[in-house]
Amino acid sequence: MKQNSHYEVIIIGGSYAGLSAAMALGRASRKVLVIDGGTPCNRQTPHSHNFITQDGRKPAEIAHDAKMQVLKYDTVSFHEGLAATGKKVKNGFELETKSGNKFTAKKLIFASGLKDIMPDIKGFAECWGISVIHCPYCHGYEVKNEKTAILANGDVAFHYAQLIFNWTKKLSVFTNGKSTLTEEQTAQIVKNRIEIIETPVDYIHHSEGYVREVVFKDGSAISVNAIYSRPDFIQQTDIPEKLGCKLTDSGLLEVDAMQKTSVDGVFACGDNSGMRAVSHAVASGTTAGASLNNILITEEF
Repeated sequence: MKQNSHYEVIIIGGSYAGLSAAMALGRASRKVLVIDGGTPCNRQTPHSHNFITQDGRKPAEIAHDAKMQVLKYDTVSFHEGLAATGKKVKNGFELETKSGNKFTAKKLIFASGLKDIMPDIKGFAECWGISVIHCPYCHGYEVKNEKTAILANGDVAFHYAQLIFNWTKKLSVFTNGKSTLTEEQTAQIVKNRIEIIETPVDYIHHSEGYVREVVFKDGSAISVNAIYSRPDFIQQTDIPEKLGCKLTDSGLLEVDAMQKTSVDGVFACGDNSGMRAVSHAVASGTTAGASLNNILITEEF
């Protein structure tokens, strides 16, 4: 399809959530543009799990197949690039890409994901999504009963200890400095024979992203096969916030059950507004696309 400049809907982000929204809208014969920069947050992850019919496949393969299916709908177009700025205009919204292309649309869907802020620990980024993982439902089965570390402190460390204990009892908590666990939390962790180590982490020794051991600042080391951690994150793009979209206390875009943000005509789906899982991204994308189409139908009828 020849690319024009005005669309009924622009979707920012062409991974699972964005493609799912595009399919719903394409099947409604809506004129849609998907803008994608090609850097999904799970690009290092070797296999995707807990997504029925796709369990164990490479994330890139799933996304490729999804895009090929969406391309069959001739009202959907793709633009490779990064959305840099956005503003409200008379009949909707205008977006400009980093390369200077301008597009307008009646409605927007942000499926733009999150950007993880890697801690200053050598080896962490290289292992992220491979053997340094965030979700046992996505990755826990593959490392069940293995020697596993939790790299976290305070409430996050306690929640992880409770959760991961279901998958393995060979568990240690690395607080990477003085523990901020409460006395009660500490007692419960110790009761379950989980070691708490407060020595700061120096680096992660790994082989092509697979953890071999964690080395501490005092020179000691502990061998592990997996590390659970939840690094800080920011929104991949600040355009929604600049348009007036509210964020939750945790930094996610605030949406209702239909994936609407606090700004009329703007929707969000996927990691930027909910649970970080492929299956959830797909479901929320479908919801966003269908909900937005219903709004367009109501406006036009």
